[in-house]
Amino acid sequence: MRTAAARDVTAAARARADIRAGRHTGPTSGLAPGFAQANLVVLPEAYALDFLRFCVRNPKPCPVLDVTETGSACPEALAPDADLRSDVPRYRVFADGECIDEPNDVNRYWRADLVAFLLGCSFTFEWALTAAGIPLAHQRQRTNVPMYVTDLACAPAGLFGGPMVVSMRPMRPADLSRAAQITARFPAMHGAPVHAGDPTALGIGDLASPDFGDPVSIADDEIPVFWACGVTPQTAVQRARPPIALVHAPGHMFITDLPHEHYDSAAPAPHLPGGSP
Repeated sequence: MRTAAARDVTAAARARADIRAGRHTGPTSGLAPGFAQANLVVLPEAYALDFLRFCVRNPKPCPVLDVTETGSACPEALAPDADLRSDVPRYRVFADGECIDEPNDVNRYWRADLVAFLLGCSFTFEWALTAAGIPLAHQRQRTNVPMYVTDLACAPAGLFGGPMVVSMRPMRPADLSRAAQITARFPAMHGAPVHAGDPTALGIGDLASPDFGDPVSIADDEIPVFWACGVTPQTAVQRARPPIALVHAPGHMFITDLPHEHYDSAAPAPHLPGGSP
């Protein structure tokens, strides 16, 4: 049976329209419920093959969902009416590895040689956690999810390399096994956690000072749980130092037309016309 999200993509299109018009400029966790979200990395074509190699070698933080044609701002496989130059609430613009701007659209930076990569995002599996009764601190506290640069090295590819970035969601130890099982169903959205408990094991010194996003309060009966994060490529872009790179601001994702269930390995397979019932 098709889901309501699969039948009707107007909610996703409406969210993108609000973003494009500047009516929504904040983080996208919980926005357009029912639809998958994606990270964005846009690079000159001369850097695209090495970046694709980097993603293939590091599928946990960099699961590739779609790659556009050179010069195209349309992610055909994910949302054919979208425009990647304006449909993200906030971008970061890098020049030679330095962030030079954080605009709400990147039309003035777009070039004919650019290739856009859409990567899986953990915001996609959050609906499954909340549906299972596992609360999310950043949604409850109305903040951006906290993200941290770790000392876990990614496998390099050409000029691209660097540490893995993780997102953190605190939860009760009793919920950890269930959360790991639920998120493992979404391998294209970072899958199961990479670590739970002591943050110093990842080289994180202070949970109250995330590298990206906002700190969240952790209750006495909760532990921090960490997932690989699609902000990882931004550290790799800084190391590669391309002349131009356009990425999403952490927590400010691209909303696709595909339902969450599309990436849920436990979801029933859709019925195909002419196939077996």
